[in-house]
Amino acid sequence: MKLGKVEFCHFLQLISLFLCFSGMSQAELSRSGSKPYFQSGRSRTKRSWVWNQFFVLEEYMGSDPLYVGKLHSDVDKGDGSIKYILSGEGASSIFIIDENTGDIHATKRLDREEQAYYTLRAQALDRLTNKPVEPESEFVIKIQDINDNEPKFLDGPYTAGVPEMSPVGTSVVQVTATDADDPTYGNSARVVYSILQGQPYFSVEPKTGVIKTALPNMDREAKDQYLLVIQAKDMVGQNGGLSGTTSVTVTLTDVNDNPPRFPRRSYQYNVPESLPVASVVARIKAADADIGANAEMDYKIVDGDGLGIFKIAVDKDTQEGIITIQKDLDFEAKTSYTLRIEAANKDADPRFLSLGPFSDTTTVKIIVEDVDEPPVFSAPLYPMEVSEATQVGNIIGTVAAHDPDSSNSPVRYSIDRNTDLERYFNIDANSGVITTAKSLDRETNAVHNITVLAMESQNPSQVGRGYVAITILDINDNAPEFAMDYETTVCENAQPGQVIQKVSAVDKDEPANGHQFYFSLTTDATNNHNFSLKDNKDNTASILTRRNGFRRQEQSVYYLPIFIVDSGSPSLSSTNTLTIRVCDCDADGVAQTCNAEAYVLPAGLSTGALIAILACVLTLLVLILLIVTMRRRKKEPLIFDEERDIRENIVRYDDEGGGEEDTEAFDMAALRNLNVMRDTKTRRDVTPEIQFLSRPTFKSIPDNVIFREFIWERLKEADVDPCAPPYDSLQTYAFEGNGSVAESLSSLDSISSNSDQNYDYLSDWGPRFKRLADMYGNGQESLYS
Repeated sequence: MKLGKVEFCHFLQLISLFLCFSGMSQAELSRSGSKPYFQSGRSRTKRSWVWNQFFVLEEYMGSDPLYVGKLHSDVDKGDGSIKYILSGEGASSIFIIDENTGDIHATKRLDREEQAYYTLRAQALDRLTNKPVEPESEFVIKIQDINDNEPKFLDGPYTAGVPEMSPVGTSVVQVTATDADDPTYGNSARVVYSILQGQPYFSVEPKTGVIKTALPNMDREAKDQYLLVIQAKDMVGQNGGLSGTTSVTVTLTDVNDNPPRFPRRSYQYNVPESLPVASVVARIKAADADIGANAEMDYKIVDGDGLGIFKIAVDKDTQEGIITIQKDLDFEAKTSYTLRIEAANKDADPRFLSLGPFSDTTTVKIIVEDVDEPPVFSAPLYPMEVSEATQVGNIIGTVAAHDPDSSNSPVRYSIDRNTDLERYFNIDANSGVITTAKSLDRETNAVHNITVLAMESQNPSQVGRGYVAITILDINDNAPEFAMDYETTVCENAQPGQVIQKVSAVDKDEPANGHQFYFSLTTDATNNHNFSLKDNKDNTASILTRRNGFRRQEQSVYYLPIFIVDSGSPSLSSTNTLTIRVCDCDADGVAQTCNAEAYVLPAGLSTGALIAILACVLTLLVLILLIVTMRRRKKEPLIFDEERDIRENIVRYDDEGGGEEDTEAFDMAALRNLNVMRDTKTRRDVTPEIQFLSRPTFKSIPDNVIFREFIWERLKEADVDPCAPPYDSLQTYAFEGNGSVAESLSSLDSISSNSDQNYDYLSDWGPRFKRLADMYGNGQESLYS
């Protein structure tokens, strides 16, 4: 049989493996000139047994222990005098030895991936003495690998990205599979890669696991994600090898390969002419299939008749073009505008410029709608000036407003009184002429800012506002006066020519060239022998003494009138009095004590006037004390007579009747008859203005007079009754009147009426109703006869 080259190589490999296994299956002991063995107390001997490394296959699944190898010593004559023992890794638990023959067996399934080799020690002992006959030696049992592990992708599943439109062969990601089998033995750990899903878009390098693009011009806008399945197979991919798979998700990242495009060639928007400046007119957007930064674009107005009226800016969040107003619209001036707008990508990719221009244009037409606008003033602010001396009714200035609409409705003017609360000004409703309505005072208010309202006659709801600033011009209408209230003193030991005070003046007016004041003494004070005045020519004056020897006992206070003139046209003047007190001073001229009257009576009150004021105050205090005492007396409780029956003042309404004694507390006839006389009683807390000596006799008069008289009687009784409340109280007048057509409704008066009712049954109700039975029964005539 003729073998090929490949088959011959395989045959040689199998023979080599067989010889290797058979040669390593046992260890023979032989004499050797190797390392000598020294034993204490004996002469040196030679090592008498060696063995080779043992090998055993992993994953043995047989029922009997797996034979590993055999230990044998030259000392062993086969008579059973030698026994073998085993120690080290796995001794007794995994590996056992026949102590008579030296055969080693594995009792458990071995896995090279868990432990690749075991190190053990062998010892030959004399069975009788249990002493070693050979030195202990160490050997290794190595686990022989088989292909029992498939390749695994420890980092899977994978995700990766690659730019769209990438050329063929662009690297995407590298996948790596690991095989737990022994890479140094056979092909069990040699892995090759292949792609099971994802063709024809991607490919994988068989040895390296690098995934690459396999098709050109893959477009993200068409499909942006692909799912690949990659296989790793050991045994160099041959049949019988084990394999593992993983998934790779590849996402195409965006590049700027799509230009912006407007969905429409033209747009039209209507806006009212009253739309404020900076308001949004419209939003337009060009579509771009790209995303993120590749879809960012700029808008600009490239042509049209609204370049200065409108502007466009980009909304960074939505990439919309926002058209806003830059100037006010006026329907009467222009009714429509046309804009040519361009949208372009911010950053174009040079690789794709061949696809066309990365910009687009569209036309936007804006129609201005007419609205009823309020009147418009000819100026935003009207500055006006008027002298504070102007007469009421004089003209200050004129404002003008017009209706901007085509109807040009007439305009009426008025002043917003919230800006002119004092009503200093008026305005002519038709002409807009502003006049003064009150006298003006610059010192009170130098500038008046008022608002003028302009309303359309045909539509008063349309109101325009104009602003007027009226400046009041100053005139010299305020005289100068002292800048402050001076407290001037002169020492008793002052010398002639000594400055005792420096005075200055103020003026509420504000002349254009500033103030200039002139000081002098009045004509009456010019020739006084005590003080003089020196004008310092700087709006101040100095007061000097003319003599010495001032004495408080002679005169404690001096009054010096000073005449002050301003520089206005015409000039105004005033006389101001300077009060100078004489004081006792120390050596340095500092006042120590001054006349007390100068402090207590700065206004010039005399001692007699002060005493009179104090007397009046004391008189008022005495009167107040008397009044308070009288009021306290009035509030003292009234003293009742102990013998008087106070039941007349206490009425209980929840009493069912207690017998004959209850009727003695009340005069029932007083409620039925007005003519019953009462004793006149005098109140002790008030003095009646009219004393009633007797009761008037009621005659047959109309009922309204009877009521009036009855009420007056009750009022008079209340005024003089000592037991009545002394203050406000509620008086009840339960009187029905005499001679009523409907007659009395009170059951108390039924004894005098011809009633047909029979009340005899009251006698059967017991003693509590005996009195009622006597009043309303058959015996009522005898009771009141």
